[in-house]
Amino acid sequence: MTGPSTRPAVDVVIPCYNYARFLRSCVRSVLDQPGVDVRVLVIDDTSTDDTPEVVAELTRDPRVEGRRHEVNKGHIATYNEGLLEWAKADYTVLLSADDLLAPGSLARAAAVFEANPNVGMVYGRVVYYRDQDRLPKVVTPPAGTTVWSGVDWIEARCRTGQNVLSSPEAVVRTSVQQRVGGYRADLPHAGDLEMWMRIAAVSDIGYVRGKPAAYYRVHQQSMMRTRFSSLFADLEQRQAVFDLFFREHPDLPPRLKSSANRSIAKDALWRAVRAYDRDQLADVPVDELVEFARRVDPGAERLGEYRALRRRRALGPRACSRTQLFVGSHLVKRGRGLVSKQVWKWRGQ
Repeated sequence: MTGPSTRPAVDVVIPCYNYARFLRSCVRSVLDQPGVDVRVLVIDDTSTDDTPEVVAELTRDPRVEGRRHEVNKGHIATYNEGLLEWAKADYTVLLSADDLLAPGSLARAAAVFEANPNVGMVYGRVVYYRDQDRLPKVVTPPAGTTVWSGVDWIEARCRTGQNVLSSPEAVVRTSVQQRVGGYRADLPHAGDLEMWMRIAAVSDIGYVRGKPAAYYRVHQQSMMRTRFSSLFADLEQRQAVFDLFFREHPDLPPRLKSSANRSIAKDALWRAVRAYDRDQLADVPVDELVEFARRVDPGAERLGEYRALRRRRALGPRACSRTQLFVGSHLVKRGRGLVSKQVWKWRGQ
């Protein structure tokens, strides 16, 4: 007779809306995880495809449970149902039905948690893909882990003004998740960034280098393609995240909020700069972008991006586009972006 398992326990919440064709491979990527005890909850948010039949098939495995909403509740309510009402294991993952966990990722994350009791979230590298039968090959850095203090991790988010997680690669200590609460209905498009920072406000953050943690599927229906329809939506949503976060965490150093404001203002101004370089003033509301930058950061006119815009305004969009006089600055910025992307792949920041 065997005793109770001493392996780390992980609860995986899988919201599903009309993703029946992806669901089997998603759940299998969880059930095949070695070194941990997993439990899966598939929440069908009133799908109109054959999701109910697929869930009935999957729940033959005692580790898989299924629920179906009578009315569509939307993604935020569905997330929170699983994370706050159902999850009870040591650690929790929110995994979209069209994504996959990488082999061994949960055990690698659990090892970081076990060695670092103050860590509230662990993530690894996410790989974007289109076909689970032909996952992209990736060059992996040497295995290892990094643990940041929560404040240091928040500072890095403010310095770039960007999120560094897609979601499936994140594993959260369940007690921390339930302490900070769920996703916010008033941030439907950028709530993940706000959630990660809320976790970092009360705990340390870990990163696992080496093998990927998860695979994020890119397809016509994925939120990656449809999330933002407005030029300003991404900027406004990120600004709303930082405004709300720092309003609710006034004890954090004021320089962090200033850094976030500056990063978002620089992003807005650079979009205006590129509109001149491409002669796209008819399509890009440059004046509104500049006003947004000024509103976000009172020091916006002292930024390099503002000076770059002023030079282009002196020449006009047609001259900027035809002569490509400023192509060098674009190439430098693009190069820095590529370097930052590689650093993110290897270091998680």
